[in-house]
Amino acid sequence: MAPFASRPEKSRGRLHSELDSQARSVFQRDRDRIVHCAAFRRLEHKTQVFVHHEGDHYRSRLTHTLEVAQIARSISRELGLNEDLAETLALAHDLGHTPFGHAGGDALNEAMQSYGGFDHNAQTLRIVTKLERRYGDFDGLNLTWETLEGIVKHNGPLTVVVESVESYNQEHDLELTTFPSPEAQVASLADDIAYNNHDIDDALRAGFIDLNNLMELPLVGPVIEEVRALYPEASLVRQGHETIRRVIDRMVTDLVEESRNRAKIYRPASAQAVRELDVPLILFSADMAAHNEVLQTFLFDNMYRHYRVTRMASKARRVVRNLFRFFLEEPECLPTEWRQRSGLPGSSETAQLVGDYVAGMTDLYALDEHAKIFDSKVKL
Repeated sequence: MAPFASRPEKSRGRLHSELDSQARSVFQRDRDRIVHCAAFRRLEHKTQVFVHHEGDHYRSRLTHTLEVAQIARSISRELGLNEDLAETLALAHDLGHTPFGHAGGDALNEAMQSYGGFDHNAQTLRIVTKLERRYGDFDGLNLTWETLEGIVKHNGPLTVVVESVESYNQEHDLELTTFPSPEAQVASLADDIAYNNHDIDDALRAGFIDLNNLMELPLVGPVIEEVRALYPEASLVRQGHETIRRVIDRMVTDLVEESRNRAKIYRPASAQAVRELDVPLILFSADMAAHNEVLQTFLFDNMYRHYRVTRMASKARRVVRNLFRFFLEEPECLPTEWRQRSGLPGSSETAQLVGDYVAGMTDLYALDEHAKIFDSKVKL
């Protein structure tokens, strides 16, 4: 392993002391706890871009998460980092997302503005430290310090800290103003690689774009030319798949090479030394970062703003807003296990509880609940 890799035997441990497993490292144990938790299972029916009923072949939060984990492990192996920690952080990174993707998150944030707002990264921390209730000795999953730090800071130091994260940090200091471990930095960029490329795949499948629309992009266009020269008789679908896998390979290769060069420059001797740098250790080259930004802009204009996506996003926002307002005003209508923990209608305590309830819903459950409450023809 690289000298700056995170080492399980040097973990800062867990908030609640536990005996170590004889069969698994502490990071492997964290990974297994995430995979077995309810919030992870719910990702199967949460939107990435397309809501479940749009088709069976589009990505969900769960399939996206598994793709991020695979890329994170591959990068970590090449860089000599701790694959188990990188995989753990990749598997956990989207646990806090609401139903209906970013549209649902934006709507819940707007609805909760008077109560501190909503942030999906902060919600992930709430899930793994408080909302999962599986163990007799503590709430949450009691993950290691390194995993919790990576969950909160995988996008870098926190310049704005939401109340729920600050509250937890007072009890268990996650050093919010430093960079995270190199494994957390890998997981963050693996997320970028996965969603940019796989959103192209889903956009092609949906018919929003075709390969010709991608020819002018500086990263993707040359790869399409290469694929067409190699496989001129292949179907457009197969050419698309060949293009995407080759773009992923180029992005991963660039990230590994640039990060190796940065490691030679900064020479961090430990994972903590990586945290104490003034800049990230794991990065794309300047050219690849620019290409990636062009690709993100293209997807925003041609996929995320496509009328089919924006119509569904508009519907999703109404569903989330309506559910939050209804349960905030009438918490006695919550399911029993939630109602028992609610406060007065309209109170901050009830708002947080309802926010947790709505954020945890799958697309299917949210649509079903909305129909039961607001459509008089649907049986309760």
